[in-house]
Amino acid sequence: MRWQIGAMLAMVLMSLAQGQTQPSSGSSSQVVSTQPTSPKTQTSAPSSPVLRPSSPIEVRLKDIATIHWGTEVPLVGYGLVVGLDGTGDSRQVAFTVQSIANMLRRFGINVDPSRLQLRNVAAVMVTATLPPFAKVGDRLDVLVSAIGDARSLHGGVLLQTPLQAADNEVYAVAQGPISIGGFNVQAGGAGVQKNHPTTGRIVNGATVVRTFAPEGIAYASELEIRLIAPDATNAAKIAQALNERFGKAIAEAISPAAVKVKVPEEFASKIPEFVAQVEQTPVQPDMRAKVVINERTGTVVMGGNVRILPVVVAHGSLRVEIQPEVTIAQPPPFSPGATVVVPTARIKAEEQKAQVAILQSGATVQDLVQALQALRVTPRDLIAILQALKQSGALLADVEVQ
Repeated sequence: MRWQIGAMLAMVLMSLAQGQTQPSSGSSSQVVSTQPTSPKTQTSAPSSPVLRPSSPIEVRLKDIATIHWGTEVPLVGYGLVVGLDGTGDSRQVAFTVQSIANMLRRFGINVDPSRLQLRNVAAVMVTATLPPFAKVGDRLDVLVSAIGDARSLHGGVLLQTPLQAADNEVYAVAQGPISIGGFNVQAGGAGVQKNHPTTGRIVNGATVVRTFAPEGIAYASELEIRLIAPDATNAAKIAQALNERFGKAIAEAISPAAVKVKVPEEFASKIPEFVAQVEQTPVQPDMRAKVVINERTGTVVMGGNVRILPVVVAHGSLRVEIQPEVTIAQPPPFSPGATVVVPTARIKAEEQKAQVAILQSGATVQDLVQALQALRVTPRDLIAILQALKQSGALLADVEVQ
């Protein structure tokens, strides 16, 4: 029994000794505890939401460039919309009346244009886009727009309208009921209008009757890739990505806006398959440092690679309020004076205390946003600060004001 008690006392003394020898390590752990020790703590949510990709962003080549092996052809035509409920062109639109008379004459009906009283017909322009390699019989969407004084195209039907290209050749014919996204109702001198009722669309409203395709494209030996936003760095990256994908030097950047690609021999008779592989090639684009400012709406868009030199931002606002007042001065009773209106003004000025934010060298957009959030600036103040940073040379980015 005594040896058990002695063992227990020994264990207690050992635990006390360990407790006395660990204060230094315990105190050091308290000091270090102010620093994040786990990845979860290190990635605590900042004051502003910021997306942090784990790896460089890769996009498809077709998202930043187009392969110039076919051109879209714009088509246009003049037509008539009938079936309107009194919302068509008036007699003051002479070409509408003349068009109706000419159309009736084609059907063997001769009518004096001066005797036509029509409010259910509107003259319109019809536009569409013929995609590359379109085949005869393909359907196209068309846009119909009134060119007279018609109030609405609601409920109208477009009559057969030939659509021509710049070479005056007819490539499609449009016809069908019009769908609009608005209305225009008038009664008793009042009216209600939503969106633009004088413009509408006809889904699959045109039929291709003639093809427009470049000759020899199926057996081309070279293709040209055109960048949507010309950039020499991205052009070089596209050429490098294509050479790595196909294992040979087939691409060469010839300008910041174009890359020349040689078609490999194994794809000489399979151009569409080769183009499909080229379009799916992953590329890591380089984005120009740019800040876009819209002063009308107070919108600011900044790229993630915008950098800022060491700078101190002090922000404060001065508010001056002027309220005009009118004071009426009256003479004493029974005096020969007259009542006089004296304009005055009450002026009130308020100046907010300036707040200071310090941005270190190489500060990013996130650092700038956090600093400006600490200053509690409004979008209008943010625009003024960005413009001042650009003028001082501390903002390393292009600033575009819309």
